[in-house]
Amino acid sequence: MKNRRGEKAGWIGGWLGGFLWVVILAVIFLFQGKTVEGALGLALATVGILFAFWFAPWRHPAKAYGLLMIPVYLVFFAGIAWGIQSFGGWAESGMKWWNLAPIFGILTPVIVLGGRKWSDGEKK
Repeated sequence: MKNRRGEKAGWIGGWLGGFLWVVILAVIFLFQGKTVEGALGLALATVGILFAFWFAPWRHPAKAYGLLMIPVYLVFFAGIAWGIQSFGGWAESGMKWWNLAPIFGILTPVIVLGGRKWSDGEKK
């Protein structure tokens, strides 16, 4: 398992990068005096990052990646909802439902890796 550091770095680095925008936006809200929005954003990012570590595939080698990604994706999508709501909701932000269409591209790993397990990569 030691020779799989790249996979571990990809999992953790990918999720850290995925939640980085939440942290940045939360800090901006805190500097703007929007304490509740900022604190909620930091809490969401913290939960998301903790989930990325907790549901890491090497901690659950017999579970499919797709199942391990679900909790982290739920927090990620909650972060998107938090961001929209923090800007005043759909109407205030000027967004329409189709503005979210490109976001569904982030689900590609579930489609590509969904059935794979960490144990599938182990040498036999």
